Amino acid sequence: MPNAPFKKPGKKKSFYFRARKKFCPFCTDRSESIDYKETGRLRRFVSDKGKILPRRATGVCAKHQRALAAAIKRARAVALLAFVNR
Repeated sequence: MPNAPFKKPGKKKSFYFRARKKFCPFCTDRSESIDYKETGRLRRFVSDKGKILPRRATGVCAKHQRALAAAIKRARAVALLAFVNR
């Protein structure tokens, strides 16, 4: 077959990889609570453009993601967090 693509001998590349399971930081340490006044902790869950990061990126469970989004929105309204980072 003259038109067949040339394949290099060696290892096959696997396109599937097993990602490490992300654990919710609020569930693992039960003493932690989500408070809108703790801007240092909330900034970890906000992107450099000011958007709230999704669950798949942070590993937060659904229950705490809802509370986290409400706390970030509340902190923005009270001017503790910026709406847009420049």
